[in-house]
Amino acid sequence: MEERNVLYVGGEWVPGAGATIAVENPATEQVLAVIPEGTAEDADRAVRAAREAFPAWSATSRAERGECLRRLHEGLVKRAEEIGETIARDVGTPLRMATRIQAALPQTDVRTFVDLLAEDEADERVGNSLIVREAAGVVAAITPWNYPLHQITCKIAPALAAGCTVVVKPSEVAPLSAYQLFDAIHEAGFPPGVVNLVTGFGPVAGEALATHPEVDVVSFTGSVRAGTRVAELAARSVKRVTLELGGKSANVILDDADLATAVKVGVSNAFLNGGQTCTAWTRMLVPREKHEEAVALAKKFAEGFTPGDPLDPKTKLGPLVSAAQRERVREFIAKGVAEGATLVTGGADAPAGLDTGYFVAPTVFADVDPDSTIAQEEIFGPVLSIIPFDDEADALRIANNSRYGLHGAVWSADPDRALAFARRVRTGQIDVNGGAYNPLAPFGGYKQSGVGREMGRSAMAEFTEVKSIQL
Repeated sequence: MEERNVLYVGGEWVPGAGATIAVENPATEQVLAVIPEGTAEDADRAVRAAREAFPAWSATSRAERGECLRRLHEGLVKRAEEIGETIARDVGTPLRMATRIQAALPQTDVRTFVDLLAEDEADERVGNSLIVREAAGVVAAITPWNYPLHQITCKIAPALAAGCTVVVKPSEVAPLSAYQLFDAIHEAGFPPGVVNLVTGFGPVAGEALATHPEVDVVSFTGSVRAGTRVAELAARSVKRVTLELGGKSANVILDDADLATAVKVGVSNAFLNGGQTCTAWTRMLVPREKHEEAVALAKKFAEGFTPGDPLDPKTKLGPLVSAAQRERVREFIAKGVAEGATLVTGGADAPAGLDTGYFVAPTVFADVDPDSTIAQEEIFGPVLSIIPFDDEADALRIANNSRYGLHGAVWSADPDRALAFARRVRTGQIDVNGGAYNPLAPFGGYKQSGVGREMGRSAMAEFTEVKSIQL
């Protein structure tokens, strides 16, 4: 068992002031490690260290900040294999994906801002005014467990690039890659107090950060319930808040699309990371006359996601992250059956031969009512709902029939038709005919999927204040 019973504050590893939290391996149900149960006192120490470091760090040049991030990038590259295995163990992500995505994407996050800082950033002139952007101050980054390292680096990289100092509070469910990140941060030589780590539970350590008078910006990723709570707490001291709160994305397959390709890609996207992905296309919308064919294809592709040991390179579907998450997903599956959807494959029972570990079989529902629970709620597990539509107008209505608006997809043999449809979907990102992920593009949501944007220049802007100087 690994012992990481320390926090990172003021450039040093220091003991926590409270008790400890056990971290489980979701595939074996065994304890992997213990970490500190951070207290309000721990959060205060970290924030004060960040506040003390802010004046000097915000005064550094773009080149100096870029050099620190460049060294951090090198540290992440060096640790990629170790990080991938760690995330396979504490999240349950299959090793191949943990290495190719979970360990690789944070490298891209950091490298993006190394490159952006190398570009000249000219102040803007508007009439007789000089418009400048300045670092916003101390940032509290509160992050989830599903992409535990990426969700940290996509916050701290732009914040540090903008000249802010940061306190990170990772999820207590899967915190171990955060320690590997901070090993790399320490090795990269960031000045003491510029980046700090406090582990613990959200209602204690997280809320202490959200309410702290010396925190200027709170960047949070998680559930709507928790995000609403963070926003309420931060509003008391008028902090800036960015929220990324999840989704219920529609994968719309129009009548002229390549059905087999769209269904195959759609199933893979829905089951990525065991379905524990905020951008997962969990609603597959298909023409009513092609519903039966789409269901048969989805069943075939879904049954190729055989659950198994995440450390086995052949595994495509690992366990869910915790017992609580498994039970939540099982309840949604039972609800889908009770509300009349057709269970095509999978179900709430444990997969054969996997009585140990928090496994759920890849599950597909057909004939799903677009207003039903499984079509409206974010399940966060390997559950796909196939919804028939009558025509393009009906497809658009169903796609926008959600309180969320984070991601989505549309497929058509006519790219112009697909683009026109994409423009009408109320969502922060949408892929046309399998368009590739772009780390430079803004990432965020409409409606209850959140407020603000991450990634690229838009992310840096979230961590700056705008000043007008009249000349």
